[in-house]
Amino acid sequence: MKNLLSALVAGTALASPVLAENIAVVGSWSSLPLHNQYEAPFWSKTLPEASGGDITVELTTHNQMSLGLGDIYPLLGQGVYDVAMTVADYAVADAPELEGLDVPLLALTADEARAMVDAARPMVTDIFHDRFNSHVLAIAPYPPQVVFCNAEINGLDDLQGLKVRASGRMTAKLLEALGAEGVNVSFSEVPGALQNGVVDCAVTGAGSGYSAGWWEVSTHLLPIPLGGWDSVVTAMNLDKWNGLSADMQALITEQVASGFEDPAWASAQDALVNDIACLTGNGTCPAGDARSMTLVDVSDADFERAREILTSEVLPDWAERAGGDWSKRWNESVGQVVGVTIN
Repeated sequence: MKNLLSALVAGTALASPVLAENIAVVGSWSSLPLHNQYEAPFWSKTLPEASGGDITVELTTHNQMSLGLGDIYPLLGQGVYDVAMTVADYAVADAPELEGLDVPLLALTADEARAMVDAARPMVTDIFHDRFNSHVLAIAPYPPQVVFCNAEINGLDDLQGLKVRASGRMTAKLLEALGAEGVNVSFSEVPGALQNGVVDCAVTGAGSGYSAGWWEVSTHLLPIPLGGWDSVVTAMNLDKWNGLSADMQALITEQVASGFEDPAWASAQDALVNDIACLTGNGTCPAGDARSMTLVDVSDADFERAREILTSEVLPDWAERAGGDWSKRWNESVGQVVGVTIN
C-alpha cells in the first residue's frame, strides 16, 4: 500500500503542470503610440513567448482603471498590481528628486535624451526603491514635449501672459519664468481646456497631441522641447521582483531592454519629424491624415533665452526642493553628460 501511494503521488507530480508566474501589468495611456506600438505587444506577446509560457500577463492601463496619476506608483509599491509604467513627472509630488530625470531643453535628439536617461538611471533606481518599494525595469521616452497653442504666436516671447498647461513641475517653473502662467490640467482634459479658453497653450509630445486630436482645438505649434522627453518609467513591485527566481529576473531584464526599451528609443527621433509633419502638413504623415497647424520657427535667441532661465533659475530651484545630495549626484551624472552644473 505504501509503495502504491508513493507511486500515485509521484505520478500526480509528474502530471501536474508547473504553474506559470502571472504578472499584473498597468500600462501608460492606452490611446498613445508608446502603449499601442511597444508596451502592449511586449507584455501581451513578446515576454510570455520568450518565457516559453512560464510567464503570463494580465494587461490594462492606468486610464482604463481610472487611476489618479499621482497614485500609480504608490499603489504599485503597495502591491495592488505587479508592474506599472507612466510619466515620471506624475510622481514628483511624492519624490521631488525625480524631476532631475527629465530636464527640459538639455536634449535635442533621441541619442542625447537616452544618454541623459542612462546617466540618471542609478538615481532613478534608488528613488523607486526607497520611495515606491519598486525595482526599475525600463525608462522609455515620449517624443519631445512641444507647445500647442490656440492663439497666434510667432516665438517664445508671445507666450508671455498666456495660460499654458505644463507637462511637469520643472516645465511649469520654466514657463512662469518666461512670463506665462502655468496651469495644471490633466492630459485628457486639455482639448476642452483649449477649446473653452481655460488655457491658451499646452505642452505635450507632438505624437501624443496628434493622436489625442489637439490639432482640432489649437492652431500653432512651437517645436521647442519645453517639456523635455516625458520619460516613462516601468517598474515592478519590489516584493514581487525579489520573489522571482534569478533566472526569471535575468529573462525579464534582458527582454525588457531588447523587446521594449531599445525599440521605443530607436523610433523616438523619427517620430518627432513624422509627428510634426502629421500636425502641420510639412512633409509626409505616416500615421494618417496630415493636419494644417501653423509651424512656428524657433529662433536661436528663443532657445538660448529659455536655456539660460533653465540653468540660472529652474535647476537651482529644483536642487533646493530636492535637498540632500541630489544636486551633487545630478552634477556628477546627468550634468557631466549635458555639460551643465547646478551651482
